[in-house]
Amino acid sequence: MLTIKTWLFIALGGFAAFYLITWLSAIQRGRAGEPIAPGPIHAGIGFVTNFFDTLGIGSFATTTSFLRFLKLVRDEVIPGTLNVGHTLPTITQAFIYIAIVEVEMTTLILLIAASVLGMWLGAGVTCKLPRRKIQIGMGVALLVAATFLLMKIFEKQAEGGLDLGLHGTKLWIGIIGNFVLGALMSLGIGLYGPCLIMISLLGMSPKAAFPIMMGSCAFLMPVGSAQFIRKGSYNLRAALGLALGGIPAVVIAAKLVKELDLKYVMWLVVVVVVYTAISMLRSAMVERQAAVAKQEA
Repeated sequence: MLTIKTWLFIALGGFAAFYLITWLSAIQRGRAGEPIAPGPIHAGIGFVTNFFDTLGIGSFATTTSFLRFLKLVRDEVIPGTLNVGHTLPTITQAFIYIAIVEVEMTTLILLIAASVLGMWLGAGVTCKLPRRKIQIGMGVALLVAATFLLMKIFEKQAEGGLDLGLHGTKLWIGIIGNFVLGALMSLGIGLYGPCLIMISLLGMSPKAAFPIMMGSCAFLMPVGSAQFIRKGSYNLRAALGLALGGIPAVVIAAKLVKELDLKYVMWLVVVVVVYTAISMLRSAMVERQAAVAKQEA
């Protein structure tokens, strides 16, 4: 007899198949003038960011920093590139952590469903936003991500409890919270840090957050990515590189997770993320000033 966890794995495989079919169909139709084959730099970014993503640091903020610093992707397509490119590595993470970390299945499934619905509604809005609004949203998102990383470094986040599931009012709070986090994923705001803190504040074991946050992303990202793919609101070459470099990184990181001291690495990430956030907000301000000057001329 199949268990609930087995059915969850089957559903995850179905979401992965849906994502791959959608993406491969788009690639076969072709995108005129856009190179397909990713370069070593794209795969390298995918490897590094997904390695640390598997360890709980998150990949969206660090990937955004790399893409902007190296000028590989236009600002307005960064959210789509992040979601499309990191989907397969995140699905790999979910299979691993759902299998090895104990968590109550009802809580896991309901929080995952809430995040998927949030992403579905949020991605449709993000694809239609103008460049400047995306720059502002991404800038604020990066500062939020840096704040969560600092909380993690100084161990200021809630210590959490021992519960492996949520019930009653706490369950509804978790569902609403994960819905909001799923919607914010469409703007490039990583779900991992906020979800870890929310789970801890609700009295669950922080370890139980790993299958919840990775399972949530694994299910919601194919849904959001499909919208970005259909609208062409992403960089194909960069997304392919993130996926190809990310999958082996996840497998390696899962084996090393207990041996690596991440404190100094996270400090470096904070510095880079804050710099990128300020840079993106400054770009939005400069473009606004230029638009105002053009109207007055």
